[in-house]
Amino acid sequence: MKSKQRPSKGAATKRRYEAFTEEEKDAMKQRVSELKVDKAGGETAVLEKIAEMSETDRAMATRIHAVIKASAPTLSPRLWYGMPAYARDGGKIVCFFQPAQKFKTRYATIGFNDPAHLDEGGMWPVAYALQRLTAAEEARLGALVKKAAG
Repeated sequence: MKSKQRPSKGAATKRRYEAFTEEEKDAMKQRVSELKVDKAGGETAVLEKIAEMSETDRAMATRIHAVIKASAPTLSPRLWYGMPAYARDGGKIVCFFQPAQKFKTRYATIGFNDPAHLDEGGMWPVAYALQRLTAAEEARLGALVKKAAG
């Protein structure tokens, strides 16, 4: 019987593990640069990012930005992993908009992080899929954001 030989520990067999997609790597790079933006530049950065979006995402993001500003004026706009987000004074992200084009998904998402006051019993949703934004969805979003902002 022949025994199988294993390569030594120092063998030059490098395997590159690709854990993150290019889109995810890009989001992480964007996050590093976002940490350098001061609070005053947050809204400008958000509006610039919205302007770069595809037509469908841009229309939705523009309306969402307006709804959040009207429903929770205490939240500050800022970028978070390259996405429009809205934070409390301490910098904690309460909610964010993830455009469909960001990770090539079929719908955009409005998400809420743990600082959001959305607790409802032992289980509650923290993200919502958006394919369009009608007056009914805007009203529901406004109520959610107002509750989340506390």
